[in-house]
Amino acid sequence: MTLIQTFHGNATNGTELTAVYAEQPAANVAFALVFPGNDLPRLVHWGRPLAAPATVIDMFDAQMPQRVSGALDYTPWPSVLPTQSESWIGATRFDVRRDGVELFCKFAVSNITAETVAAGKTYVMGEKDGYPSWSVADEPKQTPTVTVTAEDVEQHVKLIWTCELDETGLIRQNAEVVNTGEGQLEVGKIELAFTVPADANEILTTTGHHLRERSPQRQDFTLGRFAKASMAGRPDFDATLLLSVGEKGFGFTHGNVYSAHVAWSGNSVLSAERLPYTSGVIGGGEVLFGGEISLANGESYTTPWLIGSYGEGLNEVAARFHGYIRRVHRDWLVEHNIAPKPRPVILNTWEAVYFNHDYDTLTALADKAVESGVERFVVDDGWFGSRRDDTSGLGDWQVSQDVWPDGDKSLKALADYVHGKGLEFGLWFEPEMVNPDSDLFRAHPDWVLKPTEGRLPMQGRTQQVVDLTNPDAYDYIYDAMDKLVGELGIDYIKWDHNKLVTEAVSPRTGRPAVHQQTLAVYRIFTDLKAAHPGLEIESCSSGGGRVDLGILEVADRIWGSDCVDPVERADIQRYTSLLVPPEMIGEHVGASPAHSTHRATTQELRMAMAFFGHMGIEWNLLKEPQEDIDKLAEWVAEFKKHREWFAVDTVVHSDAADPAVRLDGVVMPNKAAAIYRFTQLTTSQTYPASPVRLPGLDPDKVYEVSPLDVSLDLAKQDITNGQSPLGWWKVEGVKMTGRALATYGIRPPALHPAQAVLFKAVLAPVESAE
Repeated sequence: MTLIQTFHGNATNGTELTAVYAEQPAANVAFALVFPGNDLPRLVHWGRPLAAPATVIDMFDAQMPQRVSGALDYTPWPSVLPTQSESWIGATRFDVRRDGVELFCKFAVSNITAETVAAGKTYVMGEKDGYPSWSVADEPKQTPTVTVTAEDVEQHVKLIWTCELDETGLIRQNAEVVNTGEGQLEVGKIELAFTVPADANEILTTTGHHLRERSPQRQDFTLGRFAKASMAGRPDFDATLLLSVGEKGFGFTHGNVYSAHVAWSGNSVLSAERLPYTSGVIGGGEVLFGGEISLANGESYTTPWLIGSYGEGLNEVAARFHGYIRRVHRDWLVEHNIAPKPRPVILNTWEAVYFNHDYDTLTALADKAVESGVERFVVDDGWFGSRRDDTSGLGDWQVSQDVWPDGDKSLKALADYVHGKGLEFGLWFEPEMVNPDSDLFRAHPDWVLKPTEGRLPMQGRTQQVVDLTNPDAYDYIYDAMDKLVGELGIDYIKWDHNKLVTEAVSPRTGRPAVHQQTLAVYRIFTDLKAAHPGLEIESCSSGGGRVDLGILEVADRIWGSDCVDPVERADIQRYTSLLVPPEMIGEHVGASPAHSTHRATTQELRMAMAFFGHMGIEWNLLKEPQEDIDKLAEWVAEFKKHREWFAVDTVVHSDAADPAVRLDGVVMPNKAAAIYRFTQLTTSQTYPASPVRLPGLDPDKVYEVSPLDVSLDLAKQDITNGQSPLGWWKVEGVKMTGRALATYGIRPPALHPAQAVLFKAVLAPVESAE
């Protein structure tokens, strides 16, 4: 069918109109634009597909505001790039200057191309041996695309705006700005926009800090501007992965929701803004420091993608992002002829030994890892240079002879031992950072970002930032990593980033360098992975300090938080999954009490909270009784049964009136089965807890709902305060329709606080009539 159509007509006032309608029927999403005269387009529809696309031409008259008293002759109706020339008197969204003088541009559209671009791969999912199996489809990916050329001829600024409707239902838009005149054109900010309906009157964002990332916050979408800026050279802990607006009270399963995300790992802003004259806009873009992007005649700058996701509830919004990221990684595997594999269970040594490395301890830990079902052994910080603590040696990417001397107890010997056990070997790096107490810094003090020749930025964790925009510094970092990957047979890199990037000026150019630094990071990721097919790289940034689509396209997973306390992780992981699919979120079983909070929790809760993600272990197993090792192995084995489906499943979260409980789950693409986790974080007002609703199932099918084997024996685990049996908590469970499970729900076990259980819903066999 036709995915994109163009219509022509006239408004009541005689203005010539061009309308473009695009849809992705399989994703159940469409959008419509109207171009009045030669102005930039207005977004007049974003939601479900329309039965009569030709009617979008009348949406201009249907939505255009009347002129009112006390304002300009044209009442603001924001385009995709609002400027004062179209009566936008809110915050500046197009900030460009020629030779230091701000320009007020009015763009005249000279060309509109609306077409379906057939490019890229699509995939067909089948089953092989009971697990999902992918093949490349014959037909290329079909992407409705609008490309608009516009120009302010007098001020010599050209704009090329592109908007795509991805097969997942995501809308992507970006803009290229070209200097067509003499003198330098400096770009400060290009903040693109999506207009949203008037009843989208509540904002949901996330905030946070180290060890408490992605904490949700809501407020009314009132008149004025709400902005979340990230100006630390990375999104940082306080960044909101999505800025979402919707009908008041919207949740994971209900309410129309419109979300925006900037796919960029440097400085950026997301905003929601309403004027008294107009309905709201959401959007964002990269934020540039003065002099960072300065264009000579003929040069251009292209914004990162601003991505919009629409859904009925946040679950649908998130599913679009998950589908997009999964396809990007599937493309990489196909293009580099790499066979897909399940997410290996990881043991990371950080909370097990910290800086206390030695061959005998880590080989013994590797033995325990094998016993627990681990498949990847990762050596964390402390293996290089003088790095015995976090005050020195960073940047000296040579194996420390003090800790790992050449010989039969070298780091190479450990890597060989790990490989000999059938495990992959991983190693920690922090390539973007350097300690002033290091050989690298002493030899090349000019390889560090700093505001002046004589002053360094304020330190963080005794670190400064290496100037990767300097080709010599870049080559040193890349070559050191490339060499070690080859020599040690490294299968996996844990890439950390612990210092905020502040006062980031390159001594080489004398200009702010966050933009180019970000591109350099992407390049190291992709070049290393291309040079070593099958190498995977984790993006860690003091935990969850750099999580965005830019890094997610090149990294294989992210570390959700340095806090592995499962009570804290319940919401950290839930709100991280608004953007990140679970198989890309590092979720580890840690010690009790937790190192970050000193909260004691049961092993069952710690394992259940890591069950849906990329499961790992952050725990010194050498100090644990065999009973706990055996229990861990049982849960790891259960995880392995399901992980390949988790990587294609739809993530769902339930809305519960009870703030003490969480219900999270994953549902198979064909809705034939689902696994849910019920968590009793604190005590509830009701006792026992009220029934919980199970989203995502086929409402008209019958399901058998029963405990997962690892959660079946509540009494043995000693996590329940129920004094009589729960009727359905048995091997055979109960049969219910998907509709009943999604409305009145099912009664969860009565649990002590800080406990969780897993259960499944599987399509019941169809009983034939006698």
